[in-house]
Amino acid sequence: MPKFLMAVLGVVCAGAITQKAVAQEKIPILAWYSIPATDATLERYQELKEAGFNLTFSHTSNFEDAKKALDLSAAVGIKSIFTCEELHSAPEATVNKIKNHPGLAGYFLQDEPVCDGFPKLGKWAARIKKTDDKHYCYLNLLPGMVSKEALGDTYEGYVRRFIKEVNIQVLSFDFYPIVKDQVRQQWYENLEIISRESRRSGKPFWAFALATAHNDYPVPNAAQLRLQMYTNLAYGAQYLQYFTYWNPETTTWDFHEAPITLKKKRSPVYDCIREVNAELQKRAFVFMGARVLSVRHTGDSIPVGTQKLENLPAQVKLLDTKKGAAVVSLLEKAGNQYLVIVNRSFHDPLDLQIAFNGNVDLVRKDGSMVNANKYGPGFVVEPGDVQIFRWQH
Repeated sequence: MPKFLMAVLGVVCAGAITQKAVAQEKIPILAWYSIPATDATLERYQELKEAGFNLTFSHTSNFEDAKKALDLSAAVGIKSIFTCEELHSAPEATVNKIKNHPGLAGYFLQDEPVCDGFPKLGKWAARIKKTDDKHYCYLNLLPGMVSKEALGDTYEGYVRRFIKEVNIQVLSFDFYPIVKDQVRQQWYENLEIISRESRRSGKPFWAFALATAHNDYPVPNAAQLRLQMYTNLAYGAQYLQYFTYWNPETTTWDFHEAPITLKKKRSPVYDCIREVNAELQKRAFVFMGARVLSVRHTGDSIPVGTQKLENLPAQVKLLDTKKGAAVVSLLEKAGNQYLVIVNRSFHDPLDLQIAFNGNVDLVRKDGSMVNANKYGPGFVVEPGDVQIFRWQH
């Protein structure tokens, strides 16, 4: 075979390997409050998977129902977070029964603990980890907007104490930022703290988007979901979650229009989530395993607890969001840097003016890349949406 042809084939093969490696990167996406035990069928689990979920968490109360969730998850090629009363009352025996199950992702402990409960949680988690050190323990922390009595300290102190005393493998918190027609500005401060403590502790962090309307929380649209998920990723989230998948049967919070409604039918939110999840996965290679170098904000005013964008990377000679506001994140991964610019408004498009020094790629919605200098300098970033640029570092 001629040497030049061998060289060409070598480049092609190397490219194929690279593309395959990129294609294998997936964002873990969790359906929280998932399929109830009474509706657990193969068809329902396949439906969940088709919406772009690869993790599920049903609130099962007994071992048989929790085991069935593992079985059905494995059957459709996803994984389940395990919970039941027996996990609490007899953790070692229960974990030993299912720790090698192909559908197992991890173990759920408790939702939104207060500081006083950390020592007990830490002992429970230690018993599980001693029995199974290959799967994580999981719970969600309170958001920072709750009372100081619940937190026992500042929010940073609450998170640090949790990491030290409970010491599970992941760091997850819930905060639903969109109320009526605006974004709670404390959300960004929460993300700042969680992202910083995630990096400090070396524990990956999980973050939410709201999928089910209740009280003052609206029925989500694609712009709202993109704003939440791309902002989570810009801050370094390595797992994404939706609250909830199945409509809870309670009148306390007036839950309605979940992806799967009380009538057990799909709402328009189901297809909205399906669309957003598919888009997120096409750009998974940007975010999975990336290191956050900085997160800054633009706009006339910036949210409390955040920092204003004042200095640009050497590769960027112009970045102006005009009258709009954006999250501007710089990520690093595998010799590349990624500039992630999220429109902070889920109502209005963002007029982005950006220009570069040297070769920079635009990462498009389908995950493909093209020379960014073929565009611009003007970009329109749709409500809640993102523009992503890449260069070698």
